Amino acid sequence: MTHAHTTAPRTEVDLVLAGGRVVTADGVLVDAWVGIDGGRVSAVGVGPAPSAARTEELAGAWVVPGFVDIHCHGGGGESFSGGSAERIATAVRTHRARGTTTMLGSLVSASVPELTRQVSGLAELVEDDLFAGIHLEGPFLSAARCGAHAPELLLPPDHDSVARLLAAGRGSVRMVTLAPELEGAVRAVGQLVDGGAIAAIGHTDAIEEQVLPAVAAGATVATHLFNAMRPLHHREPGPIGALLDDERITVELICDLVHLHPTTVRLAARHAGPARTVLVTDAISATGMGDGRYELGGLRVTVTDGVPLLDGGTLAGSSLTMDVAFRNLVEACGLTVEEAVAATATRPAAVLGMEKEVGRIAPGLRADLVILDERLHVRDVLRRGEVVEG
Repeated sequence: MTHAHTTAPRTEVDLVLAGGRVVTADGVLVDAWVGIDGGRVSAVGVGPAPSAARTEELAGAWVVPGFVDIHCHGGGGESFSGGSAERIATAVRTHRARGTTTMLGSLVSASVPELTRQVSGLAELVEDDLFAGIHLEGPFLSAARCGAHAPELLLPPDHDSVARLLAAGRGSVRMVTLAPELEGAVRAVGQLVDGGAIAAIGHTDAIEEQVLPAVAAGATVATHLFNAMRPLHHREPGPIGALLDDERITVELICDLVHLHPTTVRLAARHAGPARTVLVTDAISATGMGDGRYELGGLRVTVTDGVPLLDGGTLAGSSLTMDVAFRNLVEACGLTVEEAVAATATRPAAVLGMEKEVGRIAPGLRADLVILDERLHVRDVLRRGEVVEG
């Protein structure tokens, strides 16, 4: 008779973060702990922490979900349109070190054949889990509100071009920004949604009556609300009024305090509420690199005091990271830490359909966590339970 060998059940988890202020969906837990096992959150509690293979004492530091950035062009001197996997990984690492554990890679306008080539290459990296998907910011934008996009590259969305770009992505094109007033735009919104992508409205000179049909067709995101849009007017609300006031629309806000005044951020975030407000960086390759000369979609950009500008003075993205956006929202704009968590993690995760994986601190979700000191500066970042090296 043979006897089977049995293994005693594990009584410890891999890691416990103990004694922190943990922001959960139910509020802030003080003197709390987070258990991590196998790259996921195993439990969250208050008071004495359970035994673990490793325990890190937080001494009152904040624990928030890893940031989710749905609009980012690059960082560390590199951009998502830059080609090689190594160069794109540099951009991703730059933002991960500042707490962004999930992100879309945004591409600026180019010809449809060139964008198809870029998307096809990036799709492999999405499949390898380097980042969560691709955002096409163009070329279906308004020349009147082109911002830092070369106007000669902009064109109305036709069925074949949209189909080519979606096919090149093999499911990795997660969002496409377009101007709803362009010929074929409302039809393209339906095509994008049917193809599994988020249709976003931005870089638009539309009046309200041109925005509403695109929303009815399934557009759900406002790309960097206020920026590169017809301004809000009391007799013509335009895209800003229409999108901010529609409960179906999640609004992106660039909270670098350059693109938007703190009062503007506060007004928009208060009106949209935590269920519809998302902070984005719109960061370019200059992020993390300092002042100097850079390039964005073939256009020359000069960064001075951290602000990227085209030669004509137009803002060209930002050098923002999500930890700074988080801090700005709390300290300069007067929102709470819980509201900042919703805008930097919970809501953007839901926009991407990833709310069962990331965006909250809860058992079963990925252990993507940011530890912030009392001044809301990054102390540590964990992705899938592993410390991200700065």
